[in-house]
Amino acid sequence: MERHAASVAKIATAVRGFFDRSEPYRIFHGSTNSTRPARAGTTRAVDISALRHVLHVDPAARLARVEPNVPMDRLVEATLPLGLVPPVVMEFPGITAGGGFAGTAGESSSFRHGFFDDTVQRVEMVLADGSVVWASRDPAENPDLFRGAAGAVGTLGITTLLEVRLMEAKKFVRTRYRRTSSVAEAVRAIREETAKPENDYVDGILFSKDHGVVITGSLTDEKPAGEKPKTFSGAWDPWFYLHAQERTSSSSSAVAVDYIPLAEYLFRYDRGGFWVGAAAFRYFWWVPFNRLTRWFLDDFLHTRMMYRALHGSGESARFVVQDIAMPFPTAEALVDYTAAELAIWPLWLCPLQRRAPPTFHPFTTTPPPEAAAKDQQTPAEEDELMLNVGVWGWGPKKPADFVAKNRELEAKVHALGGMKWLYAHTYYKLDEFWEIYGCRAWYEALRAKFRATALPSVWDKVHVDADAAGGRRRHWLKSVNPIGGFYGIWVSIKSGDYFLHRRATWKWKKGDDE
Repeated sequence: MERHAASVAKIATAVRGFFDRSEPYRIFHGSTNSTRPARAGTTRAVDISALRHVLHVDPAARLARVEPNVPMDRLVEATLPLGLVPPVVMEFPGITAGGGFAGTAGESSSFRHGFFDDTVQRVEMVLADGSVVWASRDPAENPDLFRGAAGAVGTLGITTLLEVRLMEAKKFVRTRYRRTSSVAEAVRAIREETAKPENDYVDGILFSKDHGVVITGSLTDEKPAGEKPKTFSGAWDPWFYLHAQERTSSSSSAVAVDYIPLAEYLFRYDRGGFWVGAAAFRYFWWVPFNRLTRWFLDDFLHTRMMYRALHGSGESARFVVQDIAMPFPTAEALVDYTAAELAIWPLWLCPLQRRAPPTFHPFTTTPPPEAAAKDQQTPAEEDELMLNVGVWGWGPKKPADFVAKNRELEAKVHALGGMKWLYAHTYYKLDEFWEIYGCRAWYEALRAKFRATALPSVWDKVHVDADAAGGRRRHWLKSVNPIGGFYGIWVSIKSGDYFLHRRATWKWKKGDDE
């Protein structure tokens, strides 16, 4: 803790200096899982990349004290040997605890446990004036700051320590694959599965309108004798989404079952980044997409490496990456829209607890009856659950067309009572943004109270100027296929991130189930 205290004191001193001089600055974390385009701006930075350690795990209290740059795989590696695991683990190993708190992080256990920040008990923060405070839900410990900072993308201060609640871990996740034959059936099945007490994890994949799979997981220490654990971390292992597709290739009503080691389940979507990795093969069109090439190129097809390559290549400027929280009654209408307008498949479905405003987390509103016409009834009050739809794939090549499609999607989502997550491209104009989120007065009062008015606002940090983006041109070399792609690969190689997966200790090894 002495090292931590010294690091925080150094950060607080730097922040206080910028505050006293009224100088803008940015925060350097060392990595990113955002797909927003990089911003030009000040070169002055507060470096918090050293805050990357698990400081303590308390098995009795079921609590982990972690610094903000601790990624999910390191957190799981610290807790799992003690028989514990965070209730919500982001499914990409490189997403950090601080990123999950300051942004929005909801995963397949979030229908039961909420967003990642719902599992955070306390945070230490350096405020905009350099003062160091604690915040929590305790009425005596800045509860308004705690609620406001969750999802506010660092605009109320810098999170320097988190206390994360833990729960009992099990050896395996008994995983069931339920085939569905329509979008309506998939939405209905997910709702049904969330009501079953034995399910600890629920999510779904739509491969097309007539082929979906609802995936449920139950924690267990038991595995049938002779049953081989299914793994997804090895270079020769299948990508999870392809495995789920194969397990439900028959229209039979029989439910397939796997026993997946817990950490393998938590990070099952890392290789291939759900299915975004398949888009790289479409970019490098002459490279076949098969098990042999996925094995050979495995180092480049983990999410950390793909984030590096996506930003390095400049292709993030035309890749649609949107997570959209929808009311259950209008989720099918959104899928119909994305199928017709974007033709992006597969789509991810993930049920989430809905947090009532004020918040910067996405929340749903009851749509008007005409928008919910496909549902048998419109709920009389806001649902406690909402359904996230992950829309990830290539958009139009021309910047103006890409922006136009994203703006159309934003309008459609709003009309259907949904809301986008703020980690990706967001084109809302200022007044439009505040009309949708409806929390401007609450947020500005927090910024005034905690002396953060000189920091960029949430809109400042997430907004992409539609006019500028529509006319933006990349460097002509990067725009030439495959030069931009090869440059992105070179950027990812230079990062050395491929060593992180090679050296990971969470991966299942033969004998671990004995």
